[in-house]
Order: sequence, then C-alpha cells, then structure tokens
Amino acid sequence: MSGLVMTAEPREGGVALKDTASGRYLEAAARVRLAATGSVFQLRDAGGGKVARPPAAGASPSAAARWSWARRSPGSPSTYSVDAPSFRAGRKRGTAGHAGLPILSVAVGRLIGMSRYRLQPTPAQEAALLEHCGHARFVWNLSVEQHEHWKPGRKSAPGFAEQCRQLTEARAENEWLRAGSIIVQQQALKDFAQAMSNFFAGTHRRPTWRKRGQGEGFRIVAVKPGDLRRLSRNVGEVRIPKVGWVRFRWSRAIPEGVKSFRITRDRAGRWHVAFAAVPEPIPAPGTGETVGVDRGVAVSAALSTGQMLNVPGLRGTEKARLLRLLRKLARAERGSNRRGKVKAAIARLKARETDRRKDWVEKTSTGLARRFDVIAVEDLKISGMTRSARGTIAEPGRNVRQKAGLNRGILAAGWGRLVERLEHKAPGRIVKINPAYTSQRCSACGVVDPGRRARAKPTSGADPADTPAMPT
Repeated sequence: MSGLVMTAEPREGGVALKDTASGRYLEAAARVRLAATGSVFQLRDAGGGKVARPPAAGASPSAAARWSWARRSPGSPSTYSVDAPSFRAGRKRGTAGHAGLPILSVAVGRLIGMSRYRLQPTPAQEAALLEHCGHARFVWNLSVEQHEHWKPGRKSAPGFAEQCRQLTEARAENEWLRAGSIIVQQQALKDFAQAMSNFFAGTHRRPTWRKRGQGEGFRIVAVKPGDLRRLSRNVGEVRIPKVGWVRFRWSRAIPEGVKSFRITRDRAGRWHVAFAAVPEPIPAPGTGETVGVDRGVAVSAALSTGQMLNVPGLRGTEKARLLRLLRKLARAERGSNRRGKVKAAIARLKARETDRRKDWVEKTSTGLARRFDVIAVEDLKISGMTRSARGTIAEPGRNVRQKAGLNRGILAAGWGRLVERLEHKAPGRIVKINPAYTSQRCSACGVVDPGRRARAKPTSGADPADTPAMPT
C-alpha cells in the first residue's frame, strides 16, 4: 500500500481519492481500511503532478474541511495517511472499489431478486399445481440418480442437452408425464444443471433428492406481458401453463420487464409466486458514517452506535402451544390423519416464526443501508459454527445437547441472511472483519484484554460477547 499514488479531487463536503495507476475511486470502505492499517501514500493535485498539501493556518473553513481526513506522515512532507473516515464516498461509475482491498462487492447487473406474492388458487387449481410440482420433483430426482451413478472410469453423466432429449423420449412413452407441462419439466432440468455448476464452482453443496411436501415448486420462463393482469387494487392474476389464470394478492408493484417466475409451496401449505427481477441497490447516504454490526444469540445484532436489535420470535403462548403440539406429535401414530393435522399445525407455527425473522432482516438491512456509508461485519463461518458436536462412535462428542441448542439459537438469529441481504442492498459498502479477538480488543487503542468479557456489564440481560468492545 505504501507505493500508492493518490489524486485528491474536491467534492461537495469532502475530497474524493483516486488511484492514479488504475483510475479508480476509493470507496468509503477502502478509506476505512487505509485508516485502520495506517497505510501511507503520495497525494497529488487533480490538475497536475504537484504534491497536494493541506491548507495553511487561517484558511477558509470549507478548505480545511476538505482536508480533515488527511494527516501528513512524520519526516516525509509528501506522504499522507487517512486520519478519520469523515468524508463523502466517491466512486467511478461501474467500479466496486480498489483492486486488492478486502471489500465485498456484488455485480448488480447479475444479481437476481425475487418479489414474492401470496397465491390464491382454487382447489382444482391447487391439484394441478401439485401435479406440476410432482413432475418437476420426478425429473429432478432422475437427474440426481443419473449423476450419482457415475464413478471414475465410467462415461460421464448426461448434460442438459442430452437430458432434454431423454425427456422427450420419456414423454412419448409415458402418458402421465406427457400430460404435464414441458416448460416445467425442462426448467427442472435447467435448475439441476445450474445446481451442478454451482457445486463444481464451490459455492453450493451437491444437489440432493427432493421429498414430497418439502421445497415444492417449479419455474416458468418466457413470460409475456399478457400473462399478468390486475383485477382490482389488491388482486391480480397470472397465467400458468395447463392451469390457467390463478389469482394472487397484489401487495406491491410488480417489477417491470418480468421474464420468469417461480411457484412455490411451503410446509404450511401456502402458495407463493415470485417474479424474477434485477433489484436496484440502495444509494449510500454520503455522510461518511460507518457502523459495526456484531451478531449474537442473546442480542441478534449489536451496533457500534450502542443500538441493540433482536429478531422477533414466537410469543410465550405460541411457544407453549408449539410444545404441546410436539408432544402430541410424539404420541400420534405414523401415517394417521391425526399425525398429518398435527404436523400441519406445527408447520404453520414454524412458518410464522420464519416470516417474522425474514421481515426483521429486510427492515434491518434496509435501515442500515440507508443510514451508513460503510457497514462492517465479522467474517463468521456459520456452517462450521453450527456443526453438530455429537462426534463419532469411536470418539463421541461432549455437551451435544447444549451445542444443539446453541446451533438453534444461531440459526434463529438470522446471521447469514442479514449479511446476504446487506450485500444485495449495499454492494461495495460491506467490509468483512476477521472475528479473532473482536470481543477482547479495545476499539480505541487496539489493546487485547482477555478479561474484557468477564468485566463487561451486560445490557438488559445481553451476553457481553454481543456488545462491541468499547474503549477501556
């Protein structure tokens, strides 16, 4: 970093830093990183090669404010470092920060979001939708079986094009499969091909078998403008192949230029339609403010500003009812109608808890993206933190039930989804910090004190580890 040559360009309320070599503007997150690491650089005027210098004493307040972030390095009058992140973020259009700096960025043009609406099918339409779900699940499971059959030395598993040809032959031989929609079945193959690509890229797990009643759904592509229509203020209709017009609740505006949508059914029996669209990121406020978000179990998100945020879960009466239902489920006979009704009641309670968590994540991430230019979070490996502690038969684990309870608390706090939505809404403005010693390091002097957590005073029953380390 010491070899950088920066150009200072005045901006309203501050100065924009520009890397002379690459021509890129440094995001606010990059400047925070420069300040944290103490990196130095040469600073030059935007119009020429002269060394830029802060204004002399007695200069105008506006000129002094533009240089409030810069500090001249001792013994080198032409070298500067970032003193504080009190500046307006600047960025060249189409870039996502300086190359080499650990800044999270998302290609907005490639990010696909889903606007979900509650579907309201009739009983006859619901039967047709379930048939589509069964066809999609059947085709998906056949693809899984084909790829599991492969072993070293055997011929490679068929790709998407070959599977489409096999699907055509299967539809010709099986009337029940031919009665379904070719779009639904081909898109199931397409989804599986994409899942395998993600698996080989190392971003997702290997595709597994699908079970009836879990993750039901299918995708429809080549949607035309005439396939959507609005009936009233809160009611609309969408045309689904071989089902017809199905009503849904028009809870908000549908994104323009929709080309595909997905129909899903959750365990609670609710149907939804989700339209694929490219969402617009939330613009930075431009105030230069930064915030650190410490995720925990007792406190879901503790901000460096002192604000404590918690995910709303089930109420006391709902928890008591869930416990009664779980006991009733344990006594119900497998395959009985009573067991099915109890499972449906449990699924509805679980869905209510999930909806509240998703709503909290959306509102919290939107608020943070609107209020702060830079958002710092810990780079937590959630999949490893929530791994079971049961061990093996030869080496059994310890405190397995306690660890299982901690895993449930971590997953219920929505750690991963909060950061994921922040990356979507504030691309290029999320900084992931190494979580080592963050609960023991003083935020002012940087001293690591192992006894800090023991001396911390919890706020409203919160875990001291959920509170960001304050100056000591």
